[in-house]
Amino acid sequence: MARPGAGYEAAVPPRPACTYTSCYCEENVWKLCDYIKSQDRFPLEEFYAVFISNDRRMIPLWKQKSGHGDEPVVWDYHVILLHVSSGEQNFIYDLDTVLPFPCPFDVYSVEAFRLDDSLRPEFHRKIRMIRADLYLKTFASDRSHMKDANGKWQKPPPPYPCIETADSKMNLDDFISMNPEVGWGSVFSLSDFVHRFGSQTDYSYSLEGH
Repeated sequence: MARPGAGYEAAVPPRPACTYTSCYCEENVWKLCDYIKSQDRFPLEEFYAVFISNDRRMIPLWKQKSGHGDEPVVWDYHVILLHVSSGEQNFIYDLDTVLPFPCPFDVYSVEAFRLDDSLRPEFHRKIRMIRADLYLKTFASDRSHMKDANGKWQKPPPPYPCIETADSKMNLDDFISMNPEVGWGSVFSLSDFVHRFGSQTDYSYSLEGH
């Protein structure tokens, strides 16, 4: 298995030391962004929260801890952190993968994303990228999506208070939505995302939130 490049310094602690709650990937990534901001060792604008979903909210990902063998896990959405590095390659931070943490972008792409070409159209994946500083300012979740019809938790919530902003207590759906007219950041097809940030990429490319 390829390991992070010798010259690359991880932006967050080793996986066991990161704030993590199973099935709350959007908050796990928010906490990673918050840690990077607090340490002030890397420019925050190099990091992006990356939401993976589609209109049907059925997206397969491989190499997930909850998977079995080489079978994909089909999530309604998943969230990872992208570091657009100044080095030779970019890196993905995914607290739910069995791949390295951080993982070189090209390794994650081949092992976890694979290609949409071999999937039925309803499983094709889209990407919403939100710059980390914008994500920290705008994201809010009251965790109501994790309660069943009787108000019971489907999965235990994180131990810290809900993340909210002055404007919102719950806007998770705006981030999961792959409608470019909604929410923050920029929306791509998976193939466009891989083409932009894989090793053949021009690293001068930048994204601005709107």
